[in-house]
Amino acid sequence: MSGGVYGGDEVGALVFDPGHYSFRVGYAGEDCPKAEIPSAIGYIKDASNSNTTDASSSSSHHHQDENRPPYHQQQQHAAVNGSASGVDGKKYYIDTNSIHVPRAGMEMGTSLKDGMIDDWDMFEAVVEYAYRSHLLADPTLHPLLMSEAPLNTKTKREQLTELMFEKFGIPAFYLCKTAVLAAFANGRPSGLIVDSGATHTSAIPVYEGYCLTQAIVKSPIGGDALTAQCRQFLEDQRIEVIPRYMIASKEPVAERAPPHWTKRANLPEVTKSFHGYMVKEVIQDFQATVLQASDTPFDADNVEKITSLHYEFPNGYNQDFVTERLQITEGLFDSAYLRGIQSPTLSVANVVSSSISMCDIDVRSALYGGIIVTGGNTLLPGFVERLTHDLNNKCPANSKLKVHSAPSSSERRFGSWIGGSILASLGSFQQMWISKQEYDESGKSIVDKKCP
Repeated sequence: MSGGVYGGDEVGALVFDPGHYSFRVGYAGEDCPKAEIPSAIGYIKDASNSNTTDASSSSSHHHQDENRPPYHQQQQHAAVNGSASGVDGKKYYIDTNSIHVPRAGMEMGTSLKDGMIDDWDMFEAVVEYAYRSHLLADPTLHPLLMSEAPLNTKTKREQLTELMFEKFGIPAFYLCKTAVLAAFANGRPSGLIVDSGATHTSAIPVYEGYCLTQAIVKSPIGGDALTAQCRQFLEDQRIEVIPRYMIASKEPVAERAPPHWTKRANLPEVTKSFHGYMVKEVIQDFQATVLQASDTPFDADNVEKITSLHYEFPNGYNQDFVTERLQITEGLFDSAYLRGIQSPTLSVANVVSSSISMCDIDVRSALYGGIIVTGGNTLLPGFVERLTHDLNNKCPANSKLKVHSAPSSSERRFGSWIGGSILASLGSFQQMWISKQEYDESGKSIVDKKCP
């Protein structure tokens, strides 16, 4: 266990890693997060309209008067069914089970934008839910290490520090860049972190535990861009994507035959954003199951060596997929294959070589020899091999190229969380925490001094 001694007992530090696809939370020293909460959150603008069955959980109101009991006492009465009331009258539905229930008027949103917190009320509701329902922990007893986007702004860092100390009453806090944590997870203090997640792919040089922010290069191609390409492909093929919430039953049909399914009765009038989110989930499953990266640049003439893959949609429609398995993914490596994206975007290999060329000449060879891939897209079969192939054509002749990838999929998906788990449980890290006392003395700006 880690986190130093608080109140005479040794108490474990917690690690929070918010991302665009999911919010990972757990205890430091463990090898994977305790929970992965979807970043998409349902909300109903006027909570008084939501049905009475959910009203029991409205006891977790935020920002009440100064005389209210400490956070953990309020929470003993809060329901654990994934809903909470926000300060602006919104009712939030959090976590997989809660967001999959079709509700009239429920919109879908997320608390993050460009990797940084954008909707603070929503973010606070998720943090509260994580403590209450997954960690079953009293925030006042556990130091907290949280990951942040490499280009997070000073204002947002200070606001987050203030929120955690003032609202949740945590005893100690630390903010660390996701790329630095991913490097630690791979056992390296220096390297080039290639993080390909939901909204973008970025290359972030880390040298001796510090991010070289002036050389960060981002490209807007990520999992969401691939989802858009899959959606376009399915539309072209006239394959209708029916989300699971609409389906009451289905019958087996022959390959490529029209599906036979029954629509669920008494569905409420759902919002466009909810329906869109549920459709996106089906496409993301298709994407994760069917796609793979070609080891070398895609060539339509050499596709006969690709094995076909059978996929069945929730409504029962099914067929084999061959060429498109590689062709859709090719957009990550060659932007000419991206449809509907006007501006020229950098491929993954270009993101890497551009970032390294912006670094000091003395560290470039170390970065080429320490490329670390992390993030959900890197789980596509063949991703690492293809990136290595493309970079071999770009790196200087005297450089030794080495692309490192964690062997297990969970290590790649949860790279920055695992780095945080390792860091917060190191004995040598314990003097790095911002304690509540330091925060009280120096105010929220202390985060800029203590967390580089």
